[in-house]
Amino acid sequence: MKNTTSQTVEIHKAKTSKIDQVDFENLTFGKIFTDHMFVCDYVDGKWQTPKITPYGPMSFDPSARVFHYGQAVFEGMKAYKDDNGDVFLFRPDENYNRINKSAERLAMPEFPEHYFFEGLTTLLQLDNDWIKPGYGNSLYIRPFVIATQPSVSASEANEYRFIIICSPAQAYYSGDVSVLIEEKYSRSANGGFGYAKAAGNYAGQFYPTKLAKEKGYQQIIWTDANTHEYLEEAGTMNVFFRIGDKLITAPVSDRILDGVTRKSLIALAEKQGYDIEVRPIKVEEIIAAAKNGNLNEIFGAGTAAVISPVKAFGYKGEHYELPKQDNPYAAHFKKALMDIQYNKAEDTFGWRYKV
Repeated sequence: MKNTTSQTVEIHKAKTSKIDQVDFENLTFGKIFTDHMFVCDYVDGKWQTPKITPYGPMSFDPSARVFHYGQAVFEGMKAYKDDNGDVFLFRPDENYNRINKSAERLAMPEFPEHYFFEGLTTLLQLDNDWIKPGYGNSLYIRPFVIATQPSVSASEANEYRFIIICSPAQAYYSGDVSVLIEEKYSRSANGGFGYAKAAGNYAGQFYPTKLAKEKGYQQIIWTDANTHEYLEEAGTMNVFFRIGDKLITAPVSDRILDGVTRKSLIALAEKQGYDIEVRPIKVEEIIAAAKNGNLNEIFGAGTAAVISPVKAFGYKGEHYELPKQDNPYAAHFKKALMDIQYNKAEDTFGWRYKV
């Protein structure tokens, strides 16, 4: 194994690559991982020398606090390769800032910016061949932090590990989805950490989503924990509603994730002159719009799926089909966003980050 060092990152290259074993035409999201991963430990009150090592299993003490008290946060990012072979990230500063915001809420240490960007770009350069060109192809990037201190005492840990792994990806969702508006369970509450990308937020969604799937729906639209009167997120995505020609999405709060795709779509819509409102949305408003024919679209927005159109929704035992649109906003904004990500359109916002 050949070991090298970049400016601050120690590099241990894999002896051989497993890329030839991968069918890139038939990928299942999040199942295949690249040859290398980034690892950095927090010990004695500081982050140690970051390393890039061959991707593989890691060993942890059974009493590592992540297993007992759930100190774990993560991010979702993508790398894109254009037709010239250049690789780009999309607004990585937002992901860096958000993972530290999430970490702070769970009493975890902030990760240094220069470690994050040098480690990430070095990792992508090493595994460049895993980033396939072509519209829809990407490399999904998962930075995450876990508490590794061996102890079952109920307090924040003093040892952590920051890791980045990468997985080649195609489309996350195939086709339009049906969603169920949640009446009982909550994703998050006031004063909680719904705004953080904490592992526990997602674990708590699985059971209500399982119940929704048993009723024939793929995802849930979450409502507020206090009254279940206001719509907040769709599954693991932010959600947009089109009533007439007005696009509406809920404001972020300590319950709602400040999604990178969400804020990018809002900026695109405003720049292109669309009528868009960021405000609380009542369930009864959406039901009324569906009944009178004014509800034209619902779609989720997130890094993995980009935009996921909703074809129908359920609420209180009633099922509502959405009308087919000749020029759906979902398709327009997905193309506009992806054109920027894949370097097919001018980036007037300065969102692309060349690796």
